[in-house]
Amino acid sequence: MMHSKLQAIIDLAVANKASDVHLCENTLPEVRVNGELVDLTNVEMGTQEQSREIILSLLTNEQKEKFLKIKEMDLSVTYGEIRLRVNIYYQMGLISAAMRLVSSTIPSLIDLSLPESFRLFAAMKQGFVLVTGPTGHGKSTTVASILNEINQTRKVHLVTIEDPIEYVLKPQMAMISQREIGNDTIGFSEALKSCLRQDPNIVYVGEMRDLETISSALTVAETGHLVFSTLHTNSASQSIDRIVDVFPEGTKSQVRTQLASVISAVVSQRLVPTLAGGRVPALEIMMATSAVKNIIREGKTFMIDNVIQTSADLGMISLETSLARLVHQGTVSEEVAMSFALRPSDFQNKLRSFNGK
Repeated sequence: MMHSKLQAIIDLAVANKASDVHLCENTLPEVRVNGELVDLTNVEMGTQEQSREIILSLLTNEQKEKFLKIKEMDLSVTYGEIRLRVNIYYQMGLISAAMRLVSSTIPSLIDLSLPESFRLFAAMKQGFVLVTGPTGHGKSTTVASILNEINQTRKVHLVTIEDPIEYVLKPQMAMISQREIGNDTIGFSEALKSCLRQDPNIVYVGEMRDLETISSALTVAETGHLVFSTLHTNSASQSIDRIVDVFPEGTKSQVRTQLASVISAVVSQRLVPTLAGGRVPALEIMMATSAVKNIIREGKTFMIDNVIQTSADLGMISLETSLARLVHQGTVSEEVAMSFALRPSDFQNKLRSFNGK
């Protein structure tokens, strides 16, 4: 049963609209608000033994026994209207926990300030859509919003494979099967292999971590399904390279051909602090046009950035253009936007172009 002190910490985090809570023995709790870590100076964790008890209250007796053997564990915990995605681990011999707070309400595409083009992803019959970006920049929330759009509008079987489950999709028009690693299946690759026998229309792979998972995800997309997944990469071109580079040298050409045949779009997302408080998404969007597919097939991913910059009429946008637009609209400061730009000179050129209009 969750410790009352831990409940108080979570309540405080929710009240301050924190995205994450960090706990460690002998240390003040910290929360992440608008991307910045803040100490909870008015919360005492007590002695080392007491703080350990607080953290371990996240686990069932069975989970506790397993954790003490394997030293780290991913899990999800429900607390009232909040779901916690938890990673519990040791550091310097001390037990620590990182908890992501996930609302029971899935925000809409409009709530997240995402462009109308994202509805196109929800309407696709087949293909492969990747949502990428650094940790903590809203990838899972964006995908959940797209999946819930599908849930509200299409009569399909939607299968998710997650570690752990974050947003719980409540069936509306769609039939929903959410599978959690450890509880419902052994691993991503095993779940992906068996999901083809579960009559899915759409499959969400929480994260593509290894060759087997990536290979299985590509196969599911190749067999006529719509697949969504996430990667911890910074751009569309880097995402394509990451997928191909996982495979052995002799198979890369075949993988490029396979990927080119199924890829539909790659979104790279950053959550940028606004002048008014809160965060807003800055996006790079690559749509898989025939030109992009040829580039992937030929292994010339260095050309993708240029295609994105010159294909605004096809729904594409570079991260620098997205950041410059936010500055021009008065949403984000130029200094903050510059810190998120991958190509600062491109950002400055785009901003000058906006300001010159």
